[in-house]
Amino acid sequence: MPEFTYLTPPKITPPLDPEFRPAILANSAYREAVCRTGSPQRLVIGLERSDDAFSRYETEIFPEDHPQFGQSLFYVERILKFMLWQRGGKTVYIGGSEKVGHYIQHVYSANGERNFDFTFMSQIYDQPLKVIVCPIEEVPQENEPQKSLGRNLNGNRIGFDLGASDLKVSAVVDGEAIFSTEIEWQPVEQTDPNYHRQKIRTALALAASKMTHVDAIGGSSAGVYINNRPMIASLYRAIPKEKFDQIQNLFLDIRNDWSIPLEIVNDGEVTALAGSMSLGENSILGIAMGSSEAVGYITPSGKITDWLNELAFAPVDYQTTGPVDEWSGDQGVGALYFSQQCVFRLAPKLGIDIPSDLTNAQKLKFVQDKLEADKDNTYQIWESMGVYLGYAIAHYAVFYEIDFVLILGRCTSGKGGAIILEMARRVMEEEFPELAEKVKIQLPDEKSRRVGQSIAAASLPKVDLG
Repeated sequence: MPEFTYLTPPKITPPLDPEFRPAILANSAYREAVCRTGSPQRLVIGLERSDDAFSRYETEIFPEDHPQFGQSLFYVERILKFMLWQRGGKTVYIGGSEKVGHYIQHVYSANGERNFDFTFMSQIYDQPLKVIVCPIEEVPQENEPQKSLGRNLNGNRIGFDLGASDLKVSAVVDGEAIFSTEIEWQPVEQTDPNYHRQKIRTALALAASKMTHVDAIGGSSAGVYINNRPMIASLYRAIPKEKFDQIQNLFLDIRNDWSIPLEIVNDGEVTALAGSMSLGENSILGIAMGSSEAVGYITPSGKITDWLNELAFAPVDYQTTGPVDEWSGDQGVGALYFSQQCVFRLAPKLGIDIPSDLTNAQKLKFVQDKLEADKDNTYQIWESMGVYLGYAIAHYAVFYEIDFVLILGRCTSGKGGAIILEMARRVMEEEFPELAEKVKIQLPDEKSRRVGQSIAAASLPKVDLG
């Protein structure tokens, strides 16, 4: 990828990452330079997901005959990468620059630098990702369908949330959680689908034992789910391809066996739903910081879109020596900044040696115990995460209409959540004061931070109790 010369140091530096270069600042610096040319070239990115779902992003780049035109290749590629994992797409349109379009066609191909993204978008939409280069007027118009999600509280319900370190489950009666618990598990390394099947069924049976009967089951999980079937998810990355159909049919089988309504969606969506239900507000971006970064969005009208919201793969840091995601092979993506992966990445910089024989959940608790005991300057890990978050929220606000940001997940438990919140607010106030006045960043209470998603998930299915 071309070297980008508009990397801008932040006013507030993460204590453990002095080379951090926020995407929001680099993009702004680039656009300001383009504007100064006096003759910017218009460019439109289009993303088609279905016949009635289409996104557009309009921007300006250096003209193709400008000495710095090469900078536009990096800029557009990073914007497209973000949008692909935020919105999703089976077809990409690049309107307004043939040179940029042909570059994107090469990069986002089976043999290109972004072959991971090509492969997974092709898997999600069941057809090879296609890049169309065209004049701007041939890019279709935007259409963003919305639908209602959850908020059904009647009856006896089970809610669950599948994370990479723990499985949370709740028994909910008429909107009140009468039982909630967390069960440690290690799904990512499992090659046998029966491991997932048995663990999930056991957890559901435990919750069911707390009620006289069960009317519905609602669940959330990392990954992309379509019609209750996982299309991609890190939880199942070790499952052989020839056995993946057993995972894709797992929740359909559970629904059939229980003979009651069952719905499962992306855990980020349930994070946002939980925030909307608890705050009584909309325009909410929910960010769950657990084994990875999970994001969900509730629109100003209180609904959800068909977007992927998989910001774990979306870039937030443009530094050239940034950390590389082991799965996607890309640098500076959200999973490495807003999850336990970030804790594990930064802890060695403080000389903290995390025992290798622990599970990931135990490793996180090991570091969090040091934070609670004020040992080894561990607070600097969470301060760094808070700085990352402040700049990321400003970046996210370019692509989402947001009034509230709700953060939760295991990484926000204990002292860590308050530290993240304080630093994120400080960044917003000093770097983006106008945005800071509009967007409120909040933490739920401690219990909701840990099991709130499974409770909100219980409200997903509609049930007619007569």
